[in-house]
Amino acid sequence: MEKARELKFESPDFIQRLKGMLGVDFYRLFHTPMYYIFLAIAAIIPAMILGMTSIENAEGVVAPLYTNTWQIVAAETPLYVVSDIAEYANMNMVFIFGGIMVSIFIGHDYKSGYVKQLFTTHAKKQDYMMSKALVGAFSMACMCITYLLGGVIAGLLVGASFEVNVISLIFAVLGKMVMSLGWASLYTFLNIIFRRYFGISIASSFFFGTGILIIGVAAIIGNNSALNIFLYGSSVYACLSATAVSFIICLAVSIIWSIIYTVLGTKILSKSDVY
Repeated sequence: MEKARELKFESPDFIQRLKGMLGVDFYRLFHTPMYYIFLAIAAIIPAMILGMTSIENAEGVVAPLYTNTWQIVAAETPLYVVSDIAEYANMNMVFIFGGIMVSIFIGHDYKSGYVKQLFTTHAKKQDYMMSKALVGAFSMACMCITYLLGGVIAGLLVGASFEVNVISLIFAVLGKMVMSLGWASLYTFLNIIFRRYFGISIASSFFFGTGILIIGVAAIIGNNSALNIFLYGSSVYACLSATAVSFIICLAVSIIWSIIYTVLGTKILSKSDVY
């Protein structure tokens, strides 16, 4: 009985374990130059889209592709079938760069031998999955913020309109930010699968980040609210006509898929060689 009590005391509980791992991961994140590079890229992208994209009309006159600043943040409606780049070139692109960030972060864990040291000592596979997903979600949420700031500055510089339903805009941005958790969990899961193949993990993150699978399904069945159960569907649902219900859907889908990917990733790590 005394020995059991000692073991229980010496073994940190779930919150303590996760807090310790998050502390290490956030320290590494804030000391990783790539994190700040991606934050800067997220801010530059909307400026480039708004200031450098144009289209030639029937009369041969070249006009800006976007006339409203918020068009580069979210689509007007939850469109799954992309008929032109203007419908997709918005804050959803952050999820692609976030996936690459997660791939680099986890890839470094395996390349440096950090994972071997970690799992040899005390860390649990579930804690690793959750910590990486939460740090990845934080990174993408920060990219959403710098993207928004970059878009606002670009809109002011080019004189684009700022007319918008403010409430819908807020729900759209918040919806995309909470979706970061689901996306980060997906990317963590993919990188666990391809942990020995860094190039493939990067490619898979980019592929799934584009949402091309859901776009393909939507091209066949058309726009359908049922597609909102998937990550990309819910991300698109966070549009400039979003409501509180839209936000709740995004939050629920993100949490559910993060749980699914964490459980699956933990099972893979538990049944295979992680080195």
